[in-house]
Amino acid sequence: MINNKSQLAKAFWESGKLTDCHILDFHAHMHPLSSIYFPSAMPEKMIETMKRCNTKLTVFCSHYALDYAEYEEEYNLNEAKRFPEYFLAYHSVIPNKTNFKKTVERFENNKEYYFGFKLHADFHSKPLTDIAYAPFFEYMDANRLPALLHTWGKSEQNGADVVKQIAERYPDAVFICGHSFHGDWQYGAGIAGNCPNIMYELTAVMDDCGVIELLCDVVGSDRILFGTDLPWFDTHHGIGAVLSADITDDDMRNIFYRNGEKLINKLR
Repeated sequence: MINNKSQLAKAFWESGKLTDCHILDFHAHMHPLSSIYFPSAMPEKMIETMKRCNTKLTVFCSHYALDYAEYEEEYNLNEAKRFPEYFLAYHSVIPNKTNFKKTVERFENNKEYYFGFKLHADFHSKPLTDIAYAPFFEYMDANRLPALLHTWGKSEQNGADVVKQIAERYPDAVFICGHSFHGDWQYGAGIAGNCPNIMYELTAVMDDCGVIELLCDVVGSDRILFGTDLPWFDTHHGIGAVLSADITDDDMRNIFYRNGEKLINKLR
């Protein structure tokens, strides 16, 4: 049920769009997968969704680049260059396949198109503490750069205990915890106090009632970023979940755009 105390929720209910509250989406992908049908997998279709939802910026990593290191330039960087007013890219990091020297060179030469890095340790079957990630984390730490981490509850590759180790080891990098340690909500939120350099991202969080409230209470709404996993999930669903949470309009604005703008401004 929509939060009936929220002026933002009321405005959304009346107009179907948050006209005075824009959206920054920090977790998206792009391009088709052979095993599933996505109606909005291509950038042009994603932009149509963004316009309907008042999303001003989407940060993405192509499915192709997440699978194959050699596709980074074609499907991440070049798509960000084609639509710079709508997208920033995460540079994919595939352990033992992504060349560190080429990555740094590509990132340094294209800073206006890249936001940070994307790591999916569960998908690549190598824990974030593995030495294969170390040079990338050291570069992020030295340059205070963000990484979107796929995280999942109790995962040996990227669960809360694993992320806590790397966050403490690289205190100047910014670790965005995609899915917010899904299913291990209380423990995952609890490591925030020891790790001021981690933020929590909401993709797939919205399938469980009460979790947004928990994160706001334990972590604080100033450390939560909005994300959808577009084209996997619809942006309106994510917006509706935040508007339905028992939190303040200030909390909602923090999640929808304020925290993201602070992070982008710090990087720029």
